[in-house]
Amino acid sequence: MTTSALPVLDGDSCTKLQMEKRVKNVFVTQPEDSRDSRKETIYIPAARETSSKLLEAGVKALKKTIVARKQAELHDLDVQVALKTQDFKSRMEALACRRSELETKQRQDKEKEMKFEKFVAENEVKRRRALKQCEATVEQNIRKQREIEDLTEQWTKLETRRHVLKRRTEKYKIYEDYLMKTLDHLPSIYCHNSYESLVMPIIRRHETLSITHQELLQRFRHMEVEVEKQQQQLQNMRQHRSIKTLMSSKELSELRSEFESLKEKNKQVEGKLLMIEDVSREKVEEAGKLLMAVNNLAQECYLPEFGPLEGMSVLSMMDMVKEFILDKADTERRVRRLESCSTAALTDKRWRESLRSIGSKTQIKSSSKVSKVSETLN
Repeated sequence: MTTSALPVLDGDSCTKLQMEKRVKNVFVTQPEDSRDSRKETIYIPAARETSSKLLEAGVKALKKTIVARKQAELHDLDVQVALKTQDFKSRMEALACRRSELETKQRQDKEKEMKFEKFVAENEVKRRRALKQCEATVEQNIRKQREIEDLTEQWTKLETRRHVLKRRTEKYKIYEDYLMKTLDHLPSIYCHNSYESLVMPIIRRHETLSITHQELLQRFRHMEVEVEKQQQQLQNMRQHRSIKTLMSSKELSELRSEFESLKEKNKQVEGKLLMIEDVSREKVEEAGKLLMAVNNLAQECYLPEFGPLEGMSVLSMMDMVKEFILDKADTERRVRRLESCSTAALTDKRWRESLRSIGSKTQIKSSSKVSKVSETLN
């Protein structure tokens, strides 16, 4: 710790002592008048104040310098704190900007994700619709192909029948021509009555039989079409059933995978819950230990001002301990201050005694010198 210089005393307020300058080295041959003329008087200020006042002034000056230094340090600290707060504010603003940017980015990502999920769902719907349309078109093509095959088969049958009938007509054309010629040669009496009486019932019977045959053929074809439709429906139902079984097996596998994943998640959650329970138990044990420590401190640092210890809360116990510690610190500070004051008083007393002893010694020395001078004069 550096000691400050003693305060400068003014020349007017202090008395001056006249002291002669020491004579420089000169030859003995020089006259004394010239040496006396060169003598000059020097005035040195003599202190009127006591040593205690001088020490107090020095201590005050030292305190002022320490206070000025501390004020300068506080000013520097204030400047640094202002700079740090400004830097902290700028960083917080930057963090707020980054947070807003991240929030906007997260919002955009969520919107993109939602749009993508919507797009995937729409594509899935379109894919399923296209698959259904494709299945329907395939079924329709198969049906049309079968119809084409049936129609071609019917056409071939009809063509063969036409050829057969054509051959028959060509074969029986001779008989028709013969009959027509015979009819032409018959008399007119037999031409209408006998012909009508014998041939017309046969022709009508043939017509009725042909009509019934046609009806039976149409009914048979209709029944064949219905049977084909029923078979097609049965095939479609079998295909739908196979598709449904495949879809249900797929859904079952997905549900099983989800069930397995949920099992794993439940296991992880159970482990986390067990860890949390262990941590909570440790926290409860620590809290109990802290409460026991607070109760012990309250018993050690009991103050009657806070009331009875049994119905006291934890916060009031901590306040009581704090008050007890502050009282102890205050008493210790006061004791140290008294000790420092007593040591300062002892040092001042010793210093004064040393000054007195030095003054007495100087008086004894001056009296001995005076006695010696008087003896020499005698």
